[in-house]
Amino acid sequence: MSTEAYIAWVRMGLFRSLLVLVAIAAIAGSAGPARADAGFDQWVRSFWPTARAAGISADTYNRAFAGLTPDASVIEKANYQPEFTKSVADYLNAAVSEKRIAKGREMLQRHSGILDAIEAKTGVSRHVVVSIWGMESYYGAVLDNPKIVKSTIRSLATLAYKGGRRAKFGRQQLIAALKILQAGDVTPQAMVGSWAGAMGHTQFIPTTYLAYAVDFDGDGKRDIWGSIPDALGSTANYLRVSKWTPGKTWGYEVTLPPGFNYALADDTARPIGDWAAMGVKRTFGRQFPRPADRATLLLPAGASGPAFLMLPNFKSILRYNNANSYAIAVGHLADRLAGGGPFAQGFPDEPPLNAAAKQELQRLLSRSGFDTGGVDGRIGPRTRAAIRAYQTRSGLPADGHANLALLQHLRRGG
Repeated sequence: MSTEAYIAWVRMGLFRSLLVLVAIAAIAGSAGPARADAGFDQWVRSFWPTARAAGISADTYNRAFAGLTPDASVIEKANYQPEFTKSVADYLNAAVSEKRIAKGREMLQRHSGILDAIEAKTGVSRHVVVSIWGMESYYGAVLDNPKIVKSTIRSLATLAYKGGRRAKFGRQQLIAALKILQAGDVTPQAMVGSWAGAMGHTQFIPTTYLAYAVDFDGDGKRDIWGSIPDALGSTANYLRVSKWTPGKTWGYEVTLPPGFNYALADDTARPIGDWAAMGVKRTFGRQFPRPADRATLLLPAGASGPAFLMLPNFKSILRYNNANSYAIAVGHLADRLAGGGPFAQGFPDEPPLNAAAKQELQRLLSRSGFDTGGVDGRIGPRTRAAIRAYQTRSGLPADGHANLALLQHLRRGG
């Protein structure tokens, strides 16, 4: 390319960028009184260079933002998130309800051919795939509820504009969402999901979509909104690349012998045969099918709740949503869909500690000489180790579990 041609090319690029800014300004001005936030208009104009640098075309950008206004409800949720106050028992009762089980079994029958193909291609259990579908969108029913479903572009643009600590996430996911639109897989109007940008039947965030969504029905589009094969196939593909082991389950509910060393919970994985030698047994008299499988002991509610030996597939589910209660619910719902029964032992009905209570617990532990690694309201490995040390000194079961009973014990100076 000659120097003159290069200069002309640069000028043309600048001219096109100017046209985009003019078009965006025109869009902003044409909305009239309906647009209540002039700062959002300015933000849309200022974000264009970032989108352009990421490869977004002017046409895609204009289509995405045409007539767009910020969503006040998204800002409210981003800036004020109430503490999660449901107990694990309440969460599981709602997640693995009889109604959700019945609907899931209906979906297994209705989409058996699709699920056959998904299992054959990915090795991921159909029951786990359908369980995630049920957990994320109640088998797609949420997508038909206008009171819940939101425009993904609008939600992410709102987060990027004024999402507080979520603004960086909003900008990152917005660029990914624009790339999805540019690829032609979905229109702005059909790209819907949660207030935080999770999309479609199984709630992929845009970056996860770009990395793992698949065109399972072969129509040339990765449509997790309108194509059940694409949505379920994408979910199975995500679990596959998250190292799902075909033919194995997620974990086993177990019972522990009297005097068991609770400090072994959350420790390194051991062969199930080793756990069995310590007196750990499956519930209802069932046998472990493969004693050589390695598993980690999890006590999600401490010594007073059920115990589980978790296999590597549990970690694959955690990749989808990194919360033990979620992964247990997905695994348990999958087992119920396959014909299994309820857990042998229920969870105690205790709400989780909020951030202030966790910080108080850490302060009291530190004052008693047990190092938590700081007062940050996060119950990580060092805080759990401090809890176990305190419990051992106090003659309590050393399960490392942070709950209200432990906090009250510390308050009493026990």
